[in-house]
Amino acid sequence: MTALADLRPRTPDPRRAPALRWGVIGTGWIAARFVDAVSTHTGQRFTAVASRDRARGEDFARAHGITRTHTDVRALAADPEVDVVYVASPHTSHHEHAITTIAAGTPVLVEKPIGINAAQAEEIAHAARTAGVFCAEALWTYFLPRWDVVEQALASGVVGSLRSVLADYGEYLPDEHRAMDPALAGGSLLDLGTYPISLVSRLLGEPRTVAAQGADNRHGVNAHTAAIVSDTAGATGVVFTSLESSTPTTAVIAGDRGAIELDGPFYQPGGVRVRTWSDGEVYRYDEPRTGHTGLHFEAAAVARAIAAGHTEAEERPLDESVTFLRLMDRIRAEAGIRFIGD
Repeated sequence: MTALADLRPRTPDPRRAPALRWGVIGTGWIAARFVDAVSTHTGQRFTAVASRDRARGEDFARAHGITRTHTDVRALAADPEVDVVYVASPHTSHHEHAITTIAAGTPVLVEKPIGINAAQAEEIAHAARTAGVFCAEALWTYFLPRWDVVEQALASGVVGSLRSVLADYGEYLPDEHRAMDPALAGGSLLDLGTYPISLVSRLLGEPRTVAAQGADNRHGVNAHTAAIVSDTAGATGVVFTSLESSTPTTAVIAGDRGAIELDGPFYQPGGVRVRTWSDGEVYRYDEPRTGHTGLHFEAAAVARAIAAGHTEAEERPLDESVTFLRLMDRIRAEAGIRFIGD
């Protein structure tokens, strides 16, 4: 059993990751933050961007010091100056752009969620494995030093047998946000719910039971959803997500001897507290709350994996991405939520 006082992140220095040349598909909010974070905190280089709108692509390239612009995803995937592609297009395009990149034989990191349903995730995983091409879902939470501390605490046995996982993510989003567009698989689930639902999926695996309720807003997208799931051992997961209101966005992983508590926002860099029922707080880990600057950890991990000849990221294996979207599909079925193109 690991002594809690000795727990430290084992995450390698991102600046020491092998430097690869990255191409980016998409020019939106997350693409800009990913490029900025990775460029600032690692030795990775961004050499190309693809956008259907040439002017937007050129503007993005100028803003981020990128020299090559494409309007065709296939051209970017086949660009000899690109070692790995980051897919940051809308949710509804993740599957197409991942498959296209894999077909070109180019490693790919696909922004979360990897697809809008489990069938898409399964197709991507199958294509990558058949081709022997690296592929991973960019669910950055599980690449952070904070999460490594959580996993070590769980492995120590200090909280005992897992009994419950509680997580929420609510954030008020304005009417003009793309999450309000039904054509882009809008709603709270894929944008925000990915984080609490993936946490429950990661810890509980394939659920035995799922119950969920939700409601749409005037744009016709899911505004909020609550779900309760249980596994075969009787452990329970409770999740809530909303785009109508901001919530604490914390997480608690509780066992029969204690609990691990993640400060909000639990999916970003931040603090971890371990309590036991007998002794109260027994461990505290803190790290700078640097927000989306933490995106650079996933890029460094991907670079290390590709340089080592791996075809998946140990921090986020493709099987976990598939299992997570199976749970998402069951929650949507229970709550009556459908996406265009399902």
